[in-house]
Amino acid sequence: MLTTLQTSYTDTRADDLAWALGREPLPALAALDLQLQDVKVQLRLLGASHQVIIEQGDSSCSETVACIAGSSTPLPLGVAKRVGDWEYEFAARVETMSSGSFAGRAQELLALVSDHPNGLAGVFPGSPHAFTALLVQRQDDQVHWRTWHAYPQEGQLVATRTRVGARLPAPQPA
Repeated sequence: MLTTLQTSYTDTRADDLAWALGREPLPALAALDLQLQDVKVQLRLLGASHQVIIEQGDSSCSETVACIAGSSTPLPLGVAKRVGDWEYEFAARVETMSSGSFAGRAQELLALVSDHPNGLAGVFPGSPHAFTALLVQRQDDQVHWRTWHAYPQEGQLVATRTRVGARLPAPQPA
């Protein structure tokens, strides 16, 4: 699903992004609710990037990557944590490209996500290449999502990859 976000472009630089785990739902400009087998997933586009909320039974997990006022946790290169009954893994990278390469990559990603049934992309007013996009899928006992945050004025694309999976039970003594 592709939408034009009705807000001003808040994220001005890739360096302004912060990461948070477990935040309450923030006001969303667009959302996509999905049921992936027994897991509920909500993809949320914020005025300041994205939030993903997953629920399974009594367990829930939320990931927020956004410009968060007062946040002391910058965007990490990688995180691995236990969240309730789940194993959570997050990775991020920043790609810097020429303006021509950036425009081509932006169009490619927007086409991929907007045509996917489990994808949500929002374009910010003022530039067709200023966007946030999310794509989620379920594989076995894991939910995977990827996100892209585009900063055309800097030629930077922030790509994240997350995996949340069921924690394996501890081996029983023989």
